[in-house]
Parts: sequence; structure tokens; C-alpha cells
Amino acid sequence: MSRPADPAAAAPAAPPARARTAATDSALLARLRVPARPPSLRIVRRTVREAALVAGADAAWADDLMLAVDEACQNVVRHAYAAAPETGDMVIVVRTHPPSDDGVTVDILDFAPAVDPTRVRGRDLDDVRPGGLGVHLIHAVCEEAGFQPPPDGAGNLFRLVKHFAKPPVDG
Repeated sequence: MSRPADPAAAAPAAPPARARTAATDSALLARLRVPARPPSLRIVRRTVREAALVAGADAAWADDLMLAVDEACQNVVRHAYAAAPETGDMVIVVRTHPPSDDGVTVDILDFAPAVDPTRVRGRDLDDVRPGGLGVHLIHAVCEEAGFQPPPDGAGNLFRLVKHFAKPPVDG
């Protein structure tokens, strides 16, 4: 009996070369469309981490961004497609953050019914129990994170922005 192929094997070893996009003046690092299912998250994590490294991040910074994106994608898998599990896709686009390439922007697009962004929030941190901390983690890791107007034909667009650390100013 043969083993099923590992979905991560399809992931590129490194993101494609940086290409400028006229609309945002940012450099495209990676773009992938994957089924909104748990096994796909491995491909997303690997791609986001490699894209951050290509953008100039160190390993710890890339790992932090990867963790935040993984949490956001888990929310798509668990909540956005909750009414019809394992039926939809998500698109992840990783770019340098314009205008000065001082970080990375990650867009997560799904095709599920639109969510009410005011209802998406982490639970009270005094409520000690497993789960429910992804939103807090995303906001702790990224300087910006939130819903954006999605393009026509899409359900939700969630954007995460993480800036590179600014060097200390000598005074």
C-alpha cells in the first residue's frame, strides 16, 4: 500500500523572485491558492517563512510572522468555512511592505460568506482555558492586522503587516 503524497512536497523551496506590482509598488514574494484544510497550513507556513527570509528578515522575525499567518489561516479553516468544512480555498499573497520595503504584508483571501469584523475578537485573557488566543497572538506579533474590503467574488480579506525593527538612533 503506497503512502499518500505529502502536500508540503508541492511547496516551492523558495518564493519566486521579487517582482514589483504597479498597483501597490510592493514586491511580490509569494502567492498561493490552497484548499482551506488543515494539511494546507503546512504549505502556507513554509511559504510565508521562506518569503520573509527572502525579504530580509532574520529567522526569529520570519517565525513570528509565520505563526501569526498560521493563526489567521486556522481561523479561516475553522470558522469561515464552518458551515461547509473542506469545501473552499484560501489565497495567500506575501509582499514587501511599501513604500520602503520596511516589512512584509500578507493578505489572506477566502471565498466563504463575509464575516462581521466587529464580532472577531479574542476572548478575555482572564478566562483561562485552551484555545481562543489566536487573535491576541496576531495583534501581538503584527503592527497591523484587520479585515479589508475584499475584491468582487471573494468573501473576506484579512491583512497582516509586520515591520522590520528600526535600527536604534544614535544620539
